[in-house]
Amino acid sequence: MRFDHSSTIQASPERVWEVFSDVERWPDWTPTVDSVERLDAGRIHIGARTRIRQPKLPVAVWEVTELKDGEYFEWVSKAPGIKTTGGHRVIQTPEGTVATATIIQEGPLGWLFGRLYAGLTRRYIATETAKLKEISESRQSAG
Repeated sequence: MRFDHSSTIQASPERVWEVFSDVERWPDWTPTVDSVERLDAGRIHIGARTRIRQPKLPVAVWEVTELKDGEYFEWVSKAPGIKTTGGHRVIQTPEGTVATATIIQEGPLGWLFGRLYAGLTRRYIATETAKLKEISESRQSAG
């Protein structure tokens, strides 16, 4: 199962990327994340691991598998029978910067988890991109 949500943000792609890729600060601006614990140091990079606690979801450890600095990162969390991929993309367009959050559920139990949590997943990624827009635009005007 795949879930995507995008928001057009009136801020520079650099500003949006700065907020979106600073995963340690997600609990500061989105109610969909209770806590974040980086399991390594520095900026996100291929192989970086992060433990995330979210309301109504199991605690998950995410590992960065793809990264194009300033544009995109993807990370994966695995549990028995399920692989969840999260994508975070920032694209400059004439209308503004488009940020897209993606969740893909795979594996023998992926379809079941995807169906059981479909409503919650849709709400979470919609909230995350809306809050990303809010914080990026407010930081843009302040900066």
